[in-house]
Amino acid sequence: MSLTPAGISQVVAAAVGAIKNCTSLEELKKIKIEHVGDKSPISKASQSLGSVAADQKAEVGKLVGAAKAEIQKAFDEKFSLLELERDARVLVEERVDVTLPSPRIPIGGLHPLTILTNEISDLFLGLGYKVAEGPELESEWLNFDALNIPADHPARTMQDTFFIEPLESKLVLRTHTSPVQIRTMLENEPPIYVICPGRTYRADELDATHTPVFSQVEGLVVDRGITMADLKGTLDYFARAMFGPDVKTRLRPSFFPFTEPSAEVDFYFNGRWIEWGGCGMVNPKVLEVCGIDTTEFSGFAFGMGLERTLMVRHGITDMHDIVEGDIRFTRSFGSGGR
Repeated sequence: MSLTPAGISQVVAAAVGAIKNCTSLEELKKIKIEHVGDKSPISKASQSLGSVAADQKAEVGKLVGAAKAEIQKAFDEKFSLLELERDARVLVEERVDVTLPSPRIPIGGLHPLTILTNEISDLFLGLGYKVAEGPELESEWLNFDALNIPADHPARTMQDTFFIEPLESKLVLRTHTSPVQIRTMLENEPPIYVICPGRTYRADELDATHTPVFSQVEGLVVDRGITMADLKGTLDYFARAMFGPDVKTRLRPSFFPFTEPSAEVDFYFNGRWIEWGGCGMVNPKVLEVCGIDTTEFSGFAFGMGLERTLMVRHGITDMHDIVEGDIRFTRSFGSGGR
């Protein structure tokens, strides 16, 4: 373009005319590139000032500057006007009739395992227990050693336990919620009445009755004069709350490193005995590790799988239904929304 007053005026007229005739913000974007941007005629004119004779540079520079300002002003005014028109149009086009009935949107809900956990927590809170929680990534010492599980015990092998690399870190995904019991005894003095619900991890394949990630609830009582009779009474109360007032329980002798004596808990339901979990009197070695005087205090502990409890209680035959997140399953418990 010519850097004469006439040439500059021609550029301004073309730019201002295009801007004034613009009818949409999208069109204005293209006009900005053509008439305002770095490659526009007025910008090229500004870049050409170096070639103007020294005695004319000031005068031509003022003309180019004034032209750029006029074009920019026209652009800004048009942009503001088109924005106002767009906003006014959107208010009309996207108006919502608040008097219309709302659509039926699923409200969501708790998973049946969470509902069961809350129910059990409320049950034991009513007995004066506290609910204790702990990390799922746990130290090997708390998960095994403090519970009197020796280094050569099968439960510590890679086949049963998820060890965290590097192995020197001595960290595992907890195989039970018993480390929470250890933490509780280390941090509190007896009397202790707690339940410990939570997720646990073992190297099992997912099938109809097993899952590598499963939920437990464990109970711990440490006080003066605690006996197996207290344990049996607590388990009877727990079982009746879960499976009905007529359910029966029995204890079968067993072995766990962290309890002595130990027992398996069965309950009689729908005409058959069903294994429910493990229990026993807390091994004195475990109490001593936690700094509890075994001449003064004794305790009991128990642990049950929540998936097993849920399956028996509601006639669920396949673990996949519990863990795969199918909303049709949760809806059957009234917890998946409408």
